[in-house]
Amino acid sequence: MKQFYTKNKLESMERLIVLDTETTGIEPSEGHRIIEIGCTEIIDREITENNEYHQYVQPDRLVGDSERIHGIKDSFLKGSPKFEEIAEEFLEYVEGATLVIHNAPFDLGFLNHELKLMGVDQRIEDNCTIIDSLELSKQQRPGTMHNLDALCRRFEIDASARTVHGALLDAQILAQVYLAMTGGQSTLFSDNSNNDDDKAKARAIIRVDDARAKIKIILANEAELEAHNSYFK
Repeated sequence: MKQFYTKNKLESMERLIVLDTETTGIEPSEGHRIIEIGCTEIIDREITENNEYHQYVQPDRLVGDSERIHGIKDSFLKGSPKFEEIAEEFLEYVEGATLVIHNAPFDLGFLNHELKLMGVDQRIEDNCTIIDSLELSKQQRPGTMHNLDALCRRFEIDASARTVHGALLDAQILAQVYLAMTGGQSTLFSDNSNNDDDKAKARAIIRVDDARAKIKIILANEAELEAHNSYFK
């Protein structure tokens, strides 16, 4: 059984690959296949535009209703390579990297299904660390919308070119969103700050004196309570 990649624990985790796929449907168990893979690389929190990976894939089936989502026609995919023809190149590209994927179980499910059809028993996550930006967004802001369009609005990322879903375009946008999501926040007053004004502001914080006099509590009398109850009646 041919294996295309092995786990490399020495690979630097500073290399992130933001990945997206387009497919003919939502369930690989129903025979749906990958038709596009798009990846954008981030190294040391910088997007390296000259090292992207993008490939259309011949799925050996019609795209069907999914064309409404991604706009990719069957005629466009004619002549594109099959997944097994690009698998080695793709796996070498992502080997040892940390993958950033929005709703990772979906894309990983399809990628692992394609590998399984080839007779490869390893999974993508066996060789790559996975960050699910969807789950990250849910942790940061529970109760809000977490799709890519909503995240672009939240972080003011320009997504005007996203008229339909596209694997490479979505990966490029998600890379910007992920950097904004994980940008962090610097401390208000740095320990090694040389700014005397900042240090003075920190010292000027008024703290409550534990020895202060107790606050006097005055309870309403019967007449005041009666007036209050009558008002609400």
